[in-house]
Amino acid sequence: MEGGMDLFDLKAYDYSLPPELVAQTPLPQRDASRLMVVDRASRSISHRAFADLPEVLRDGDLLVLNDSRVIPARLRARRISGGAVEVLLVEEVGPGLWSAMVRPGRRARKGERLYLDEVEIEVQEVLPDGLRVVRFPREDVLSLLEERGEVPLPPYIKDYGGPPDRYQTVYGRALGSVAAPTAGLHFTEELLDKLKARGVLVRCVTLHVGPGTFRPVESPDIRVHRMHRERFFVPGETASAIEGVKAKGGRVVAVGTTVVRVLEHCGLFGFEERWRETDLFIYPGFEFKVVDAMITNFHMPRSTLLMLVCAFGGYELVMRAYAEAISCRYRFLSFGDAMILV
Repeated sequence: MEGGMDLFDLKAYDYSLPPELVAQTPLPQRDASRLMVVDRASRSISHRAFADLPEVLRDGDLLVLNDSRVIPARLRARRISGGAVEVLLVEEVGPGLWSAMVRPGRRARKGERLYLDEVEIEVQEVLPDGLRVVRFPREDVLSLLEERGEVPLPPYIKDYGGPPDRYQTVYGRALGSVAAPTAGLHFTEELLDKLKARGVLVRCVTLHVGPGTFRPVESPDIRVHRMHRERFFVPGETASAIEGVKAKGGRVVAVGTTVVRVLEHCGLFGFEERWRETDLFIYPGFEFKVVDAMITNFHMPRSTLLMLVCAFGGYELVMRAYAEAISCRYRFLSFGDAMILV
């Protein structure tokens, strides 16, 4: 309980988001977005530009980025009848085999064939969660996606016609996500150089974001919700940097909720230099072991992302920050503004 509010009740994470504050396009300059600075110790809120981040961080801090890159996972196919169908690839499950969301899905039964012009895709299996396993005629599916696929945008972004790379971070290297780790969209190469010159260490982890990031919480008791599993990798140099910074009293600054989940999973189960999976659900009451500060965008009401931020910043302070962001006309969600909680 905080302020008389049951923090396991889904309704605690509801707020009224004016539709016009949902950013539909990115700003021309990545680091021109606004940055709300939320100080957990003083419980104060201040307002900066994202380009001011080197003044907010300190010599000896460690900035941890998610270097996953969004694949052009959306394919517009047709049925043998000629009807349009959308295939959103989720994860490779074998040579030429991917799990996928197929829309409309009711008629996408096992054995059905879908067509990308001359390329035939076969529905191999219908999974219990509604996903399909689809087979491609060749194993180099990523090259097919580069030729025919589209970068999938979140459902709340309508008719964006700008450059696809604006929904990619400038440091994204590892192909595998179907949604961008959006807290990183504000960084430029020049800003990263300024941070390094300031004495801030920069290291990466990889977590491939799945479509479950948009899955709503439906249970009135949030503890019943089950998170989607996502694959991640932590290089040994990142684990070593975290240990070294902690030993010297520096701060580990996570860029985005994906990085928070990776680092706190490792805080619970140990750092290992291999691909692993996490379904860690962080909500108020969670005890953080690794992350000392985090950068994040402003999230949807009732989302697991908002619950994670409330766990880190404290429910009352975070909800007050959201109310102030709305009052000050901050831009919300993927193409919107950012906050840092220190």
